[in-house]
Amino acid sequence: MQRLAQIFMMLACFAALLSTVQPAAAAKYCLQNRQWGFPGNCQFASRQQCMATAAGTGATCGINPRYARRR
Repeated sequence: MQRLAQIFMMLACFAALLSTVQPAAAAKYCLQNRQWGFPGNCQFASRQQCMATAAGTGATCGINPRYARRR
């Protein structure tokens, strides 16, 4: 009976842990130029973030093809 209580407690803890895990935000934009290749550096959640990084570098920002395909 004590073993069953331990298993139940472990499952409850695991369920609580899973409920707190949030999926990673989708990287919607990619910094693109020759240095980055295709599709580019796709780590930006907003166009503003991407454009701020691209400022003064000659790079552009485009939509992440993986994000566009999921839509």
